Amino acid sequence: MPNRDVYRLSSPTIFLVRMAVFLILVGFVALILYKQILVAFMANPGLNSLILAVEAFGIILTVTQVTRLFREIAWVNARDSGEPAKPPVLLAPMARLPGGGAKGTLTPQILRLVLDSLGTRLDESRETARYLTGLMVFLGLLGTFWGLLETVGSIGAVIASLQGGGDTASLFNDLKTGLTRPLAGMSLAFTASLFGLAGSLVLGFLDLQAGQAQNRFYTELEDRLSADVETEKTTADVNESLDHLAVGVQALVRNMRQEQQMIRDWVEAQAGQQARLQTALENLFAGENSEPR
Repeated sequence: MPNRDVYRLSSPTIFLVRMAVFLILVGFVALILYKQILVAFMANPGLNSLILAVEAFGIILTVTQVTRLFREIAWVNARDSGEPAKPPVLLAPMARLPGGGAKGTLTPQILRLVLDSLGTRLDESRETARYLTGLMVFLGLLGTFWGLLETVGSIGAVIASLQGGGDTASLFNDLKTGLTRPLAGMSLAFTASLFGLAGSLVLGFLDLQAGQAQNRFYTELEDRLSADVETEKTTADVNESLDHLAVGVQALVRNMRQEQQMIRDWVEAQAGQQARLQTALENLFAGENSEPR
């Protein structure tokens, strides 16, 4: 029988620690560069605020994907010991099985259905995080093309506003004044790309950690349930072998009883024959003695 502690599910705390350390490093870099970041943010506060809001939502979502595993792990570890635990969410189909899917109720078919359901739910929970990572890149590119369109339009207006025939100093001042809007458009383009790509980098790392935590949870759960099914299969095989052995012993006992009965019948038949033979001999001797001499 396998040791239950060997298949005890481990806590995903290490993945939360990695996330926290990474976010602290990102915050430390942002604190050092806060002046440059503030200037870049003010180039387009509206779009950059939207990017940061999506970033914050993605961080909360990925952290939640890891923290929700604590409830599932606690329920699985307490499943056989009978300890109180909150009902699971991801493993709700397993919890609805007779006995909560405890040892003795699982079959290979039920195990496969439970694991397939869990894998589907884990994949669905990561779909939103993956979408947010792509959305960050999209918002960065959106700001880039928005800024480029504004830059191109501003350059066209500057060129159209230039008038020939004037002195060089006046022409240069008009050109310098007109290039202010194109440069502002370039600031819009590059700052949006900066926030979008940096945000996608952060969300990508957090999603990687969440995926590793979910994969370890799935693998450890599969090993534990497979061990339960293997133990049940071994017990069933032993019981089946004992049943076959019992049937064989019963057949052997019946054969021995039949042979004993045959021996008793043979002995009784031999005893009868001996009795008849003895009677015949006695009659023969009695006849000989009764004849006249």
